[in-house]
Amino acid sequence: MLIARRIVGDIRRGGGFTIGNRLPSEKVMLETYQIGRGTLREALRFLELQGVISLKPGPGGGPTVERPDASHLATSLVLLLEFSDAPFSTVVQARVDLEPILARLASERMTDEHMGKLITSVDEMRSNLNDKDVFLQTNKDFHGLIAWTSGNSLYGYLIDTLIEIVDGTSLGVDYPVKRRGAILEAHSRILNALLAHDGDSSQESMAQHMGEYERYLQKRYHDVLSEPITWDML
Repeated sequence: MLIARRIVGDIRRGGGFTIGNRLPSEKVMLETYQIGRGTLREALRFLELQGVISLKPGPGGGPTVERPDASHLATSLVLLLEFSDAPFSTVVQARVDLEPILARLASERMTDEHMGKLITSVDEMRSNLNDKDVFLQTNKDFHGLIAWTSGNSLYGYLIDTLIEIVDGTSLGVDYPVKRRGAILEAHSRILNALLAHDGDSSQESMAQHMGEYERYLQKRYHDVLSEPITWDML
């Protein structure tokens, strides 16, 4: 762990976390850190599991800088929740509480680029409403974009992580076309409020949307809310 931390620190000081940057050769790192080959390889393997680097075999290979995503946080969080015997409703409630606040922040901080991405997300959902896979992806994209537009990267990673868990499809939650249409309407309302930079309306629209989602689960999938969160959900 100490060597892994030193490697990350050296990556940061050596030019930043640019995807594709090559780390020094094994020989150079062994000399730099004054450690054995087994210790170095364990450190690199740990960083690979965290998504910080990739290890490419063969000539011209070696450790290369990558950008970790929310899937790594999701794995850790789900394990923590599983060992806490937390029910699925825990994650639903977290989104109900957090996302309206993030919508308000996004309304104040969004750029033209953010607006364009949100518009594209809603347009894609509208054009592919009969395709459940596209619906699920555009739904994740929309909520993730709002979280990242809030200007706080921790919120972005956190919501991306919760979204990985909370759609409930692994527990049998379904989204028929009628429900997808209702979600599209909600996204459209939220988008209009965001485009107007109306903080109150953005927060209220998101709160209404998340409340509708919670009530949908309570009505149709009440038992799912009490299901324990497990690693199998990812």
